[in-house]
Order: sequence, then structure tokens, then C-alpha cells
Amino acid sequence: MSTTGSTRSETAVALRVVPVDDLRAIAASEAPASERFIDGALPPPFVAERALRQLAEGKPAFWCSTFYIVRESDGYIVGGCGFKDEPYGDRVEIGYAVAPACMRQGIGGAAVGALLELAFDSGEASEVLAQVEPSNVASTCLVRKLGFTRLGIATDEDGTTVFRWLARRGGVAAAAAARAG
Repeated sequence: MSTTGSTRSETAVALRVVPVDDLRAIAASEAPASERFIDGALPPPFVAERALRQLAEGKPAFWCSTFYIVRESDGYIVGGCGFKDEPYGDRVEIGYAVAPACMRQGIGGAAVGALLELAFDSGEASEVLAQVEPSNVASTCLVRKLGFTRLGIATDEDGTTVFRWLARRGGVAAAAAARAG
């Protein structure tokens, strides 16, 4: 699966499903040999482990696969993103990260915009949740820019305090995602 999005800075990215062999390498804290990536762009091992576990449980690959964020200008992997699990009710949670050297270039916004489009176009999700640590100012700005609404504060599964942000189909976030694509 590949989808393309861009932002005002014209940073075009494509989301490409991380192959299972790459997930295995990443879960083992190894870099996939066949990929070109910027330092810090690969998903952390726990993300690959979660995706492999969910695939082994028979969950739909659409919802549990991890995506590489690929910069279209040169084909380099500059980050990772994806859905954390299949929708619960009509809500799905996303996660995303961009290599430090590639931040502040519109890449995160383009990738999250593409995830919103995928989620809403699936017909299975009408809400997308993003949980952001209060200290992550860049991510807070990103979700605000895309029209997410802050729901409140929560503690995630790791015991970390996070702000919960929600985008709804047909809302400001959907319009922003359409502009980004």
C-alpha cells in the first residue's frame, strides 16, 4: 500500500508498509539491509514487536502494519507511522515519528494527514486518536494544525502522562488532511 501526501512546504511523502522481514529485523534491534534510511527514522523495536504479534493473532494487516514514511524526492525513509491496533468501535489510534534531522519540514503533517485519509476512507473508523506527551511541542503543534481536538489528559500503558487528541471524519482534521494530500 502506498499513499502520498504533502504539506505547504511541499514535502511529499509516501507511506509504504514495512515488510514482515523488516519488522523482524527492527524487532531484533537490527537495521533492514535493503532499505535506505536517515538515522533515527526506523520505528522502535516495540512497535515492530507489536505489529508482528498482531499479525500473528490474525488481526487485519491494514490496521496493525507499520508504515515507512518515505521522502519522495530521494526515496529515503525519514520516519515511521501507523495504526496501533484495529478500531475499537469507530475509533483508531495512531502513532508516528520522524527522524530528528527531518523534523520541521512538514513530513510529520503529511504522514499524519495520509493516516487520517486512510482511516476515514476505510469506512471502519470515524475517529482517530493521537496521544501526545505534554513536552512534545512539535507533535502538539502538528495535531492542532491538522484540527485535532484536545480531549484531556490520560496515562498511557507505559505510565506516561499524555494529552489525548481526537480527529473526527468530516471535521477540521479531515479537511486539513485533504488539503495536505
